[in-house]
Amino acid sequence: MSPDSPRIVVTRALPPAALEPLHSVGQVWVSPHDRPLSVAELHQAVDGASAIISMLNDKIDDDVLDAAGPNLRIVANTAVGYDNLDVPAITHRGVLATNTPGVLVDATADLTMALLLDVTRRVSEGDRLVRSGAAWSWDISFMLGSGLQGKQLGIIGMGHIGQAVAARAAAFGMDVAHHSRRPVEAGGSRRLPLDELLATSDVVSLHCPLTAQTRHLIDAEALRSMKGSAYLVNTARGPIVDEAALAAALAGGEIAGAALDVYENEPEVHDGLRALPNVVLAPHLGSATVETRTRMAELAVENVVATLLGKDAPTPISVPST
Repeated sequence: MSPDSPRIVVTRALPPAALEPLHSVGQVWVSPHDRPLSVAELHQAVDGASAIISMLNDKIDDDVLDAAGPNLRIVANTAVGYDNLDVPAITHRGVLATNTPGVLVDATADLTMALLLDVTRRVSEGDRLVRSGAAWSWDISFMLGSGLQGKQLGIIGMGHIGQAVAARAAAFGMDVAHHSRRPVEAGGSRRLPLDELLATSDVVSLHCPLTAQTRHLIDAEALRSMKGSAYLVNTARGPIVDEAALAAALAGGEIAGAALDVYENEPEVHDGLRALPNVVLAPHLGSATVETRTRMAELAVENVVATLLGKDAPTPISVPST
């Protein structure tokens, strides 16, 4: 490879087989660290890059773009969400921004249902009890949870993942309602105003992107408007929920429970949530299947290879108009 060939920066290790096509179009640098790069390390790493393959915990802003310099042609985010990218700043410089949509729909929808079942049937709570060695015995009222049949699932954000969750919930006998910014063709699901969805749903599941409008969408007021018997599930983005307000609402019995895969200041979790028995906490596993994570890496690489060869990238980010 010529010293003048494009420099490709991968901010965290990806499956080697997925990265292989990069070697035919440029010089590839992969972070040797099994952790997110610090700001200083990221700035140093991207110096002179023509392409950056970023992870969801890399903040790509004006400072990173300045550090990269004028050769940068693409930022390929290995995630469906792109709240870590300053897309206007990237595109203003004539740089392409891409993501990996579509490939993680089923994995994330499956995990949503796993969390929903876990928290409503107290599976993790029961697991902790058994592992603790505490005495227990079956009786008619022991560790009662909540059934799903005939209950309303309220989905906030009826995109591809929301629709996949709706289909799964219907198979469990749930009635589905949704709130979305635009009308969505979702057979069997009723579109409701947000306040009505919160007030009437037995489970509220979040599938909207993180934007200025959705940050702390679920705050103290929203939680107070939910049923005391209701559950909250979040597999979208952590800052959509005000964690301090959620911890207070759960401790005060304002809602019955919560299941979270994402956190406001990830990987940190509000201490009040850790202490509660009616909370299920997962470490951002929404896309965590071998098949899905591999395909995400492959798609990010495909976006880079196409761009560096002067072709159209498969999945450029298209920011919806407000």
